[in-house]
Amino acid sequence: MKQTILARRYAKALFIVGKEQKNYDEYNQILQGVANLYVSNPEVVDALTNPLYPLDIKEKVMAGMIKSMGVDKVMGNFLTLLVHKKRTMILPEIAEEFQVMVDSEKNISHGHVVSAIELSAELQENVQATLEKLTGKKVKLTTSVDPSIIGGIIAKVGDLVLDGSIKTQLAGLKDSIKGRE
Repeated sequence: MKQTILARRYAKALFIVGKEQKNYDEYNQILQGVANLYVSNPEVVDALTNPLYPLDIKEKVMAGMIKSMGVDKVMGNFLTLLVHKKRTMILPEIAEEFQVMVDSEKNISHGHVVSAIELSAELQENVQATLEKLTGKKVKLTTSVDPSIIGGIIAKVGDLVLDGSIKTQLAGLKDSIKGRE
């Protein structure tokens, strides 16, 4: 929990600067790239986070990353600050929080749809359009398949949950029949 709060603070500070300079999209791409590097290259993570390595080694590793990515001075200083404050371990969380802020700024929500069978592209587009009308935001959808819902779909966007699954309808019918007894 504490790491998420820290990540949010760092992300917010960088986002404010990026918004003022109108290049928060570029910062977002860089942060996502660094987060992907953390996943794909554990040696980099070790070099930046291992307490056995001295600070000057960590600075050289980060300086090499900054140079290879060709980032601007603000982003370079931000990444170097994370090394000095020993916060490089939360870089993926900072990237995640930053993405949330960028999406919020662009009026984008993330939604998830669960269905009993794989949805066709056309049906996904229809569901997405309906959710966009309901929320008033652009919706990026992810989908998954869960045969236990029997049929229909369950759509979630933020706090909005639309459950049109047959499983839920049967449960409601069962409860109403039991209530009459």
